Amino acid sequence: MKASVVSMKNVLKKFGDQVVLDDFDFEIQPGKIVGLIGPSGSGKSTVIHILLGMESAQAGEAFVFGQSMPDRKLLSRIGYMAQTDALYERLTGRENLQFFAEMKGVDPALVSEQIEHVSAVVELVDELDKKTSGYSGGMKRRLSLAISLLGNGDLLILDEPTVGVDPALRQSIWRELHRLRDQGKTILVTTHVMDEAELVDDVAMLIAGKLREYGQPDQLKKKYHESTIENIFLKVESQNETNVSHI
Repeated sequence: MKASVVSMKNVLKKFGDQVVLDDFDFEIQPGKIVGLIGPSGSGKSTVIHILLGMESAQAGEAFVFGQSMPDRKLLSRIGYMAQTDALYERLTGRENLQFFAEMKGVDPALVSEQIEHVSAVVELVDELDKKTSGYSGGMKRRLSLAISLLGNGDLLILDEPTVGVDPALRQSIWRELHRLRDQGKTILVTTHVMDEAELVDDVAMLIAGKLREYGQPDQLKKKYHESTIENIFLKVESQNETNVSHI
């Protein structure tokens, strides 16, 4: 088996007295799309922040490409899309893409080509020369996703990438994610859209700070005798609530 691209071992993360991740173990194999799903406040964004070195855990370890995080040298190999858009609103969409391409160290000879490609994926080609201050919320999400796709990173970490995106564009984005996966990229996606959890290679269910279930969608459907990931998630969540009430 190939070495894991992402590995978290016995991670404990607390904010004050609140335990967000509790003895959390998580691994992602190369060339996989993993969907991390869970209710609001379950710790999904915290997992991402620890992997990127934006947060420190009180216990345990996080590794990316076999290196302990944080490690700034690895960030050039990671494409990241945050839950909150971080754009320069005085700049146009194109200027934002050019700036972040330079920050990521994209070969200057390839910048224009990459900008054209990623803007086509998110259907922003006709809006690139408008200032982002005039973009709608959905357009800003699309530009943030385009930025994360720059640089040909080996690992993409996308936090709620399709929020505010219409269904047709959502399908286009997922086609691109599958294409990147087929090229050998590894992708971690958090989502509240249970239909999207049907499109990943592996589903990870994060509930009350612990990884409660992890596996291929079809395998989980057989295990739980359910036809959808949403029904499985509700069943796993209910089992956790029952176990907590008995403690």
